[in-house]
Amino acid sequence: QVQLVESGGGSVQAGGSLRLSCAASGCSLSNYAMAWFRQAPGKAREFVAAISGSGITTDYADSVKGRFTISRDNAKSTVYLQMNSLKREATGVYYCAAGSFPRNTNVIVDGQYKSWGQGTQVTVSS
Repeated sequence: QVQLVESGGGSVQAGGSLRLSCAASGCSLSNYAMAWFRQAPGKAREFVAAISGSGITTDYADSVKGRFTISRDNAKSTVYLQMNSLKREATGVYYCAAGSFPRNTNVIVDGQYKSWGQGTQVTVSS
């Protein structure tokens, strides 16, 4: 059973940066593709970024390309999301997810991920 714990959320002004972390336990993290999703108040959960188990392939939502970077350190069983040039619309709860997919495949559909963290709140103010 994969257990995921997010951290690093907080309040920041627009244009600022945050780095989220997702610590995994109960698994060998390299066997799992990882992703970040977010859910804004009153909206459905949406895909933000994903990274394959090896870290070779990454995918991003168009809204965050060039500003967010997903990375992983399998030795530390941790996945990161570096968020730069934050905009107000980035406000929401950010969730880390783990999934078993074919090698170097990323999935952007939340229903395909079987393990989720509890989420960390990110608030961006103008």
